[in-house]
Amino acid sequence: MPPVTNRPPQSQAHDSHAPQRRTLAARLADRDRGRFAGRRAELDLLGRCMAEDSQVSVVHIVGPGGIGKSALLREIARRARDQGREVISVDGRELGPEPGALEAALRAAATGQRPLVLLDSYEQMVALDGYLRRDLLPALPDQTLVLIAGREAPDPAWFTGGWEAITVRLDVGGLQAAEAQSLLAAAGVADERVPAIIDWASGSPLALTLAAETASADPGWNAAIEPDRPEILRALIHRLAETELRSVRLPALAVAAIARTTTPELLRAVLSGGIQGGRPPAAGPHDDPDDVYKQLCELTVTEPLGDGITLHELLRKALRADLRQRNSELERELRRKIIDYLYLEAIAGQQLLLIDMAHLVENPFTRWGFGWEGSVGYRLDVVRDGDAEEIGRHVGMLQNQPWWELSRRYFEEAQDRVAVVRDLRDKPCGFLVCMSVPTAPGFADADPLTGPWLSHARQHLASGESVLWQAAVDLTRQGQVQGMLGMAGVLRSGVHNPRFVYLPIDAGLPGAVEFARALGAEHLAGLDAVIGSHSVQCHRMDFGPGGLMGFIRDQVYRELGLRPPELANAAAAAQQPPARADLETVRHALRNFLVPHELARNPLARGETSQQRAESVRRQVRAAERLAFGDSENEKLLRRVLIAGYLEPGRSHEEAASRLLLSRAAYFRRLRTAVERLAEYLHVAGSGDDQPPG
Repeated sequence: MPPVTNRPPQSQAHDSHAPQRRTLAARLADRDRGRFAGRRAELDLLGRCMAEDSQVSVVHIVGPGGIGKSALLREIARRARDQGREVISVDGRELGPEPGALEAALRAAATGQRPLVLLDSYEQMVALDGYLRRDLLPALPDQTLVLIAGREAPDPAWFTGGWEAITVRLDVGGLQAAEAQSLLAAAGVADERVPAIIDWASGSPLALTLAAETASADPGWNAAIEPDRPEILRALIHRLAETELRSVRLPALAVAAIARTTTPELLRAVLSGGIQGGRPPAAGPHDDPDDVYKQLCELTVTEPLGDGITLHELLRKALRADLRQRNSELERELRRKIIDYLYLEAIAGQQLLLIDMAHLVENPFTRWGFGWEGSVGYRLDVVRDGDAEEIGRHVGMLQNQPWWELSRRYFEEAQDRVAVVRDLRDKPCGFLVCMSVPTAPGFADADPLTGPWLSHARQHLASGESVLWQAAVDLTRQGQVQGMLGMAGVLRSGVHNPRFVYLPIDAGLPGAVEFARALGAEHLAGLDAVIGSHSVQCHRMDFGPGGLMGFIRDQVYRELGLRPPELANAAAAAQQPPARADLETVRHALRNFLVPHELARNPLARGETSQQRAESVRRQVRAAERLAFGDSENEKLLRRVLIAGYLEPGRSHEEAASRLLLSRAAYFRRLRTAVERLAEYLHVAGSGDDQPPG
């Protein structure tokens, strides 16, 4: 995730009389500036902290949701820019699963002059506490000011070890009556209802804003008469949708309440009439997604998030609950369209949208195994010095030591196959060892656990790619990080959309086998292993031809009581005769033989889903490989070179040449000949069937 940086404006070289182009960002900023009110004491304190002679480097801004922390950060950011300071903003909700996400976001601050770093929604990344103090913040320039806004009190460690000399805490409470009155007046509410509204809102800027919108649209609404009860809150939200969104369709607000992030592209897909058959058509003239998006951006209850916007979390949850109660059919239809859109984008290459897709699933088993719920109190990290020793002490008390010794080798020799989950104090709370056929280290074939599994996965490669967990250990023993171990394993495996996952199940752990069965995994008894005193069972989950992405999409459909639809565009493509192979087409297929989402784009591909299209190319290539070469020793060698170079590759072509006892030049000469032979055969044999004739 790139950081949001704002550098001081530079002098303009163009004609000063030329018209200035206004952007949506400028429009949003102007509106945000105009509706900010109050917080004089907080602004005075933060202003003193930004002074050049200030001794303060870190300010923890603490307060409940909806109290105005984000608005305060945006106001102080505007003032900092006016002073010429560089502003780097990081929202905790935007951090992805990669261990280096925060480092990348703060990279701009490392070279800036007197940068202001804003960490918002810190409750979403509070597990970074120790990492920030130990590694990231000490590397920033000495005049950096870091503002950390979150709902929870800062860890006591921020006030020990020398940090207490440069750290302060700023508690943000409700607005004072005079400030609340100013906010209401700015919104056009200044009648006899103001005292009751201020009392009802309890100083919450969000509640005051909602009340002001409702009061402006409905002169008969009075907070003194309609007390703060859940049903009244839902009615208030509904009134807000009907007043502030007069020119915007209600489904647009509902999309923002359901989706993790709302973008113009998502609105175009959802509001334009359905996307079951593939990419959606352009929106109609009355539902222009850009206009709808602009209107959503201007709402008092939305804020930027990633490439789109999001509703305030509390309001989003309330809106969705209200939508389900009042219009369950609309909620179901929009959830279907959203998952359709995310699925199509994910299979096209945006793998991180798996997290957004999982956000729509309600099945507890799926969320437990492949989710990101634990990211609030924990973070994913790479292996660090001392991890193996500390984890070894914990694992020794939880499972057999021989299994851990097998895992430990990956910590030492294949750290790219390992990820560690840490808590607030940087303590390891879980770890995973995962791999795929292409990314498995050489010694994994000798591992008594993963060796047979890798062999089995290679044998079934034509059916789909696999992710294998050598270990996935939740040291909390309460399932608090299990979902992260599952999702992170997929995202870090090197496989875009796996069809199969191999899970190590310790039959001695109560409920472990039952859990695997509940997920739908198949016990492959022939791949079980005895490690130490424990029997480790191999359970393989088959997500189907659509892979994990298709499985999550289908899960949402099943929860909606719907049958997952076929992708009409892909089905139409499947009915067309296949392209006749040329040399470049075959080269593309061979180079991407183990990369399904690329293989699915090959002109030879047929099928409905991305996975099926990739499999169709593999079947054609495998059939041609069996039939294109003769029985002489030279022909057999050409076939072996092709297999070793592309179909069942090792780490490198040099390794393949060595294994075949060929010089580098001889190997590449034969490989070129084999590829040309394969292309010639496929070109002549192309007849509309998946497999060339014998």
